[in-house]
Amino acid sequence: MFRIGIGFDIHRLEKGRKLIIGGIEIPSEKGFKAHSDGDIFFHALTDALLGAIGYGDIGQLFPDSFQKWKDADSSIFLREAYRIIKEKGYSIVNIDGYIVLQKPKILPYREKIIKNTAKILNINEEQIFIKGKTYEKIGQIGEGDAGFAEVIVLLKKEK
Repeated sequence: MFRIGIGFDIHRLEKGRKLIIGGIEIPSEKGFKAHSDGDIFFHALTDALLGAIGYGDIGQLFPDSFQKWKDADSSIFLREAYRIIKEKGYSIVNIDGYIVLQKPKILPYREKIIKNTAKILNINEEQIFIKGKTYEKIGQIGEGDAGFAEVIVLLKKEK
């Protein structure tokens, strides 16, 4: 049996915060304003994994009302979602996603993000693909005030 999940995350950008995407710190004058580290890719991927098995979402498991998750490393969320899908008997077939950010460009960091994600999920890098997009200077995202990510995952039930 196969299951598909989709995840989405968006955050405003603000000066004085680190820009973390896929667990990688990317040099930038702005970072995501969020309760945790604001990693939009890991947040979207966590939701996609949980959604694929109908388990819930990142806000249910890691509510931003809990001080425990203040400035938390989002790889914690991703690791827990992976643990849950494995416990339910699923494996990851592939991950496909995109990150929308006016600047900095994602392409120079894509391979690092893929490598880090594959390591956390104990899968091959070839099972992950990420596209970097801009918003063509339209709206808050295009003006460099926000960014978002969307991820789709395909899971397979192990026998």
